[in-house]
Amino acid sequence: MRKRKKIDWGYILLAVACLLIGCLALVTRSGDCFMALAAATVAALPLKDELAERELIKKFRHANTWLVEIRSKPKWVGKDVIKIPKRGVAPKVLINNKIYPIVSNKRDDTYIAISLNKYDTTNTTVTDDELYALPYEKLNDVQLQHREELEDKTAEHALYSLAPSKHSTQTPVLETTGPADETGRKRLVSKDLIHLQKTLGNLNVPKEGRILVLSPDHVADLLLEDRKFETQYHNAKAGVLAKMYYGFKVYESNYTPCYTDRLVKRSFDSVEVSRVASVVFHKRTTVKATGSVKRYAQAAKDSPDFRENKIGFRLHFICVGIEDLGQAVLVSGKESAEEEGK
Repeated sequence: MRKRKKIDWGYILLAVACLLIGCLALVTRSGDCFMALAAATVAALPLKDELAERELIKKFRHANTWLVEIRSKPKWVGKDVIKIPKRGVAPKVLINNKIYPIVSNKRDDTYIAISLNKYDTTNTTVTDDELYALPYEKLNDVQLQHREELEDKTAEHALYSLAPSKHSTQTPVLETTGPADETGRKRLVSKDLIHLQKTLGNLNVPKEGRILVLSPDHVADLLLEDRKFETQYHNAKAGVLAKMYYGFKVYESNYTPCYTDRLVKRSFDSVEVSRVASVVFHKRTTVKATGSVKRYAQAAKDSPDFRENKIGFRLHFICVGIEDLGQAVLVSGKESAEEEGK
């Protein structure tokens, strides 16, 4: 019989010990890498201020809103002030002229300087503890949210700025005349749009380029009255409800300015009971411009008391009419006491 070889337990124990030491070293190195990666994720804000600011400007577009219709004039802006040129005397048009030499006139242009509006976001804080626990890049998402809020607020304020403060010959404030709803508000009907179209025509507002931004109430009114508008509404693309409706390119906005019973525009973001309005403007007499943007950021490593990242933005922007031509509003009419009693 063959003799069994004697097992050398000493060598086996030594091999096991070496294996355990190797595994421990590997785990330690992996842990160090994981901790370093986590620390880098938490310690650093996702972009430097300059890059974050350029990124915000690049993506600040107001896509699928009525603001895409307005010409952007960044070259008119310097140091967050827009210089709006005012044309000098227009030339006369001579018909079948026989008198020479033709008169020559110098055109002296001027400009109006207006400071851009300043929009600040409140700061958002994100703690290191959150960044360790969350499965997504919260800091990047926070910056995206700030841009979205700035887009929404600047669009609302722009529409408010384009609406006339009160009625004038050049900037009409008209009322809707349809049947009253359950609240006594008179609905917008097609007759009101025909009257608006006629009013702008009498003011020599060019037909091409008229934009109508409807309030949700007025959209609902037209959906109830006009099957053609309803069809266009259901086929809306890129925010445009209708490309040509009674001479207007039509958009909808959840925010529209409000007016008093005396048809005077309320202050922006007023919470008083008011009459809603839809806004009209002309593309040729309206411009927008974006000025400087600034990110205010503090990294968690610079916040020893709370270990939190802090982010906020400041943006300069304006949307303004450069002529009193083409601006108007349709304010919801109100049922009178006599009408209500009938």
